[in-house]
Amino acid sequence: MNHKEDYPSEYLASILSDTKTIAMVGASPDATKFSYGVLRVLHEQGYNMLPVNPKEAGNEIRGLKVYESLAAIDQPVDMVQVFRASAALPGIAQEAVDIGAKVLWGQIGVYSDEAAKIAEDAGMRVVMDRCPKIELFRPFWKPKLGQVI
Repeated sequence: MNHKEDYPSEYLASILSDTKTIAMVGASPDATKFSYGVLRVLHEQGYNMLPVNPKEAGNEIRGLKVYESLAAIDQPVDMVQVFRASAALPGIAQEAVDIGAKVLWGQIGVYSDEAAKIAEDAGMRVVMDRCPKIELFRPFWKPKLGQVI
């Protein structure tokens, strides 16, 4: 798949509907940060959010336990969402493969062909340079639109 082109609506909708648990790498406890807002909205929409941030490990973000790494998570993960620099994405992709995640999602501005190859070679679905919070509220995703934010 060419990750520089628009994704088919059905592809994004199926990922968002199939996903139940999201590990957010680079989650921030700072309410002014974009990652915090995305975590808040996805959590309020019913996703099981698992913040990952080694500097915050053992603390909580919005009442959610923060993990040191993907490997430290003690439950199955459907999607790994990444709020880190693009250069970190290949390593995170390999960690996502190692824990058996089904989706690798690079936030807006996070893109790596190498990471996409690692994930896709392992059978994962990949989204790059997109925000699940934005995609969740596009017109094709009707089931979630009636929920309160």
